[in-house]
Amino acid sequence: MQQIINFIIRYKNFLLYIFLMIVSLGFTIQSHSYHQSRFFNSSNWLTGNILETSNDITSYFGLDDENQKLMDENKLLRKLLFNNDIGDSIPIDSVQRTYTITTGQVIKNSFADPRNYVTIDKGNNDSVKPDMGVITSKGILGIVENTSNNFATVQSILNEKSNINAKIKNTDHFGSLVWDMKRYNVVQLIDIPRLVPLTIGDTIVTGGMSSIFPEGIPVGTIQKFDLNTSKSFYRIDISLFNDMTNIKNIYIVNNKFREEIVELEDLTETDDQ
Repeated sequence: MQQIINFIIRYKNFLLYIFLMIVSLGFTIQSHSYHQSRFFNSSNWLTGNILETSNDITSYFGLDDENQKLMDENKLLRKLLFNNDIGDSIPIDSVQRTYTITTGQVIKNSFADPRNYVTIDKGNNDSVKPDMGVITSKGILGIVENTSNNFATVQSILNEKSNINAKIKNTDHFGSLVWDMKRYNVVQLIDIPRLVPLTIGDTIVTGGMSSIFPEGIPVGTIQKFDLNTSKSFYRIDISLFNDMTNIKNIYIVNNKFREEIVELEDLTETDDQ
């Protein structure tokens, strides 16, 4: 207590000055509408900026949550899209869905090798299995090849072994999607007959003739096309929708009836031999 009293006595003039200045400012603000307006405007400006900064900080740290919400919403929308071949008169809840969707993220990606692979953060514990399709919000990415408990490797469409059924959008002209190992943003569609009319810029999508991808998943657009050496089929360069060098969020597509379909097809082939 004595120290406080000594401090007040020592700085009494300065403290008196501060006190009188505060009192005078109060009287000035109360008696002049202009000063009062300026004071409250400044106060509101300061408060507003503090709140805005606080909101920006909160929003920044909440980006992961917001991003997950968007992924979940997209997952639901894609699930509805993949199963939109049911009649409008059939209640959705009563329909056995064909495809399920699992969201995930890329943790490693290669695009400059002859056999490129993508590693994702979903595996056996998430019911991810080999031969499931993997896509992004922009288009096709590849097919799950191997899995561990928590991770999986995906054979990229930028892989010399990749061969995926694809077609020209809004037609029934199917071919095989392959990669010539030359450019990371261009793949090739082969086995399209020469009688098929083609236009630069036409959209290419998955064909749905396999049991891995639903029909209509975007692939890219026709960049150029030529007849192969036999002059019977086109070799078409496809400019990919996906930026294969910059992929983060992915969707794993599971056809719940794939094993049944494959087993039936294998049985049929065995019977024919």
